[in-house]
Amino acid sequence: MGKLLEVNNLSISFTQYVQGLQRHYLKVISDLTLDIGESEIVAVLGSSGSGKSLLAHSILGILPYNSHVTGEIKFKGETLTQETKEKIRGREICLIPQSVNFLDPLMKVSQQAVGECKDDEERKEKQIRQREVFSKYGLDESVDDLYPFELSGGMARKVLLSTALLNDPDLLIADEPTPGLDVKSVEETIQDIRNLKENGKGVLLITHEIDVALKTADRIAIFYSGYVIEINKVENFVNSKNLLHPYSRALVDALPKNGFKLTKGVQPLEEVPGCPYYENCPIRLDKCQNNKPELIKHGDAMIRCFNFDEDIPADSEAVVSEESDVIVSEDLVSEELVSEESDVIVSEDLVSEELVSEESEDVVVEEILEVEEVNDES
Repeated sequence: MGKLLEVNNLSISFTQYVQGLQRHYLKVISDLTLDIGESEIVAVLGSSGSGKSLLAHSILGILPYNSHVTGEIKFKGETLTQETKEKIRGREICLIPQSVNFLDPLMKVSQQAVGECKDDEERKEKQIRQREVFSKYGLDESVDDLYPFELSGGMARKVLLSTALLNDPDLLIADEPTPGLDVKSVEETIQDIRNLKENGKGVLLITHEIDVALKTADRIAIFYSGYVIEINKVENFVNSKNLLHPYSRALVDALPKNGFKLTKGVQPLEEVPGCPYYENCPIRLDKCQNNKPELIKHGDAMIRCFNFDEDIPADSEAVVSEESDVIVSEDLVSEELVSEESDVIVSEDLVSEELVSEESEDVVVEEILEVEEVNDES
């Protein structure tokens, strides 16, 4: 399976002016790395307002003028420049926006889906394609002449999805596709996204709803305070013990089905010198306070934690402990052997003393007998 999208060490910050002309840099995404293959759904899961949508905007090249971007984004092995992004967006990469407010309230939905055309021939081709895609997602001809305000929430989502698919893109970015929908509409949206995978599409799902991510994705990237701290297979999220990062484990344990096991603490709002999870981490090391861990590969997963650093094996303490136990056991065995040897020596000494004592008694008896014999002769 080839890689459609590769994001390497992406950082996004913004220039702001506070208290008049005092310039301030706000870093929102730091050192983000992930990839998406063909026929794969990868979910970026994080809290609301944490900056996840900026990843989508960066891929498409639609960030505002005051943004500063570092890192690398590749699509089908080619590094994307701003010029390349403008060329392929809406064609090979399409966005399913998070809000139905992206629909123009003054235009009928069919006109919005077809968009701008060079001539009548292109318009006819696009209208045929638009009707095919709309029908595929259960939108009949009566929907074509409706305005956005006349659509239900589920229908509006389907219009956004259908519009994104008109040009048959290879990669779709679904940005928060389910908020505000009823249960039935959420299930339909999840199934629609799963169908994209079956048709060979790659999908980047951006969401704050863990249940949607668990039902939809193949892999989940946990987004915390601007960092991706773990990327793992979705089946490992069934049990928190299968996960690596303590935040990922706490997130799964906090689900209602797992008993609402809540963890104290909040995400830092500003850049910190060390690990962003340092203040709340139960397995933190001294080096975590002032040093940032890198996202490294660990088996089939990726983890940002010094406890899984190659130079510091995760089971190093256990190994040391086992070695210590062996040493202690050896010492105890030696002590027991010494003790046993001492007991043997003591026993031998006692036996010798007893033998000496017995010999002494025999000598005394013999002397007494000799004395008695002499007395009898006299």
